[in-house]
Amino acid sequence: MTEASSGPALVVLAAGQARRYGGCKPLAPVGPGGEAIIDLVASDATDAGFSTIVLVLSPSTGPAIRYHVEKVWPKVLDVRFAEQALPHGTVDAVASSWGELDTDAPYGVANADDLYGPGPLGLLAAHLKAEADEPCLVGFPLTLATIGDAPVTRGVCTVSAEGYLAGIDERRLVVPDGEGFRAGDGRQPAELAGDSLVSMNLWGFTPALRPHFEAALDSGRESAEVLLPEVVATLVAGAAPTARVRVLTATTPCVGVTHPDDLTLVQQAIARQVGRGDRAAEPWSTVGSAR
Repeated sequence: MTEASSGPALVVLAAGQARRYGGCKPLAPVGPGGEAIIDLVASDATDAGFSTIVLVLSPSTGPAIRYHVEKVWPKVLDVRFAEQALPHGTVDAVASSWGELDTDAPYGVANADDLYGPGPLGLLAAHLKAEADEPCLVGFPLTLATIGDAPVTRGVCTVSAEGYLAGIDERRLVVPDGEGFRAGDGRQPAELAGDSLVSMNLWGFTPALRPHFEAALDSGRESAEVLLPEVVATLVAGAAPTARVRVLTATTPCVGVTHPDDLTLVQQAIARQVGRGDRAAEPWSTVGSAR
């Protein structure tokens, strides 16, 4: 499933354990025709200008995802597969993809269970093309990054006056509360504004960050997981940050499945997007339906 690439690569993290959901989230049917989440993620990415999709899979659910992709996705897509052998977190997942990437090119990173939409993915692809040496994060206002009332974890971003990421604060048990949100993790401030920018793991990384990720993995081998928000937060902290990460602001929703009850809500959200004309009724609008 390969062809010549003209746009950047998107690494899609599909090796998660989905403990709260209790199933293989990337294959959950959310589209009008029963399309899986991962189908819409990849279709939106190609619509947005990504030419290569690298799927990071686990040994347990990876075979099912790969079988689905090889049966369903258009053959003209440049799709590559990488395996994350052990559940050591999202930094390790990204590192697992490096063998399938151009060593000199920037690349995007996205979750396999979040539907960012072509707009935010287009912001990311355009930045990777125009600013190949500048890492970035696509941030979502909190009001556009939740679905339903079940508690979620969100990384609240601090952004400098120059538009760079200055910190990420992981807040847990975040739920809607009137016009805003409340975090039930016992920390202050408990109230979170709806326009607070949060990370949904939609990143743009450059080859220059690889040594920092490798160092984080080396120092974190005693822990179960090394996570992207935590590592990036250490790189951007302080008066002389190790890295400068541009923050791009999304203006359309990111919907994803965290809890089992979210599946119906996501299906309804996608149906509304199709009904409004915000999303094509069938995926792969820019690559055709050739199998």
